[in-house]
Amino acid sequence: MYKVGTPVEYQLTLFITGASHNSVRAINNIKFICEKYLHGNYVLEIIDVYQSPEIAYKEQITVLPTLIKGGHEPHKKLVGDLSDTAWVLKGLGVNFKDKE
Repeated sequence: MYKVGTPVEYQLTLFITGASHNSVRAINNIKFICEKYLHGNYVLEIIDVYQSPEIAYKEQITVLPTLIKGGHEPHKKLVGDLSDTAWVLKGLGVNFKDKE
């Protein structure tokens, strides 16, 4: 998995609203995608906007759930429950056909 000081290619932040149905689905879907396709080369932070509204405000999050891919590239935002695996992988820039 992730070791301190080890660079990772995928820095992901998932913004959710508590334990809503869509939030739970988004969490389960992104965890599945990360484990199957990113092979430990990621850091996933989950932020509940009810607990940390200031972070959502700073990141200009207006629709939830929202997944942000951070890092050195321009940030990418994916909105929804992340149930379309191919769409999520494409949005993250993952060539998933090579990883299946």
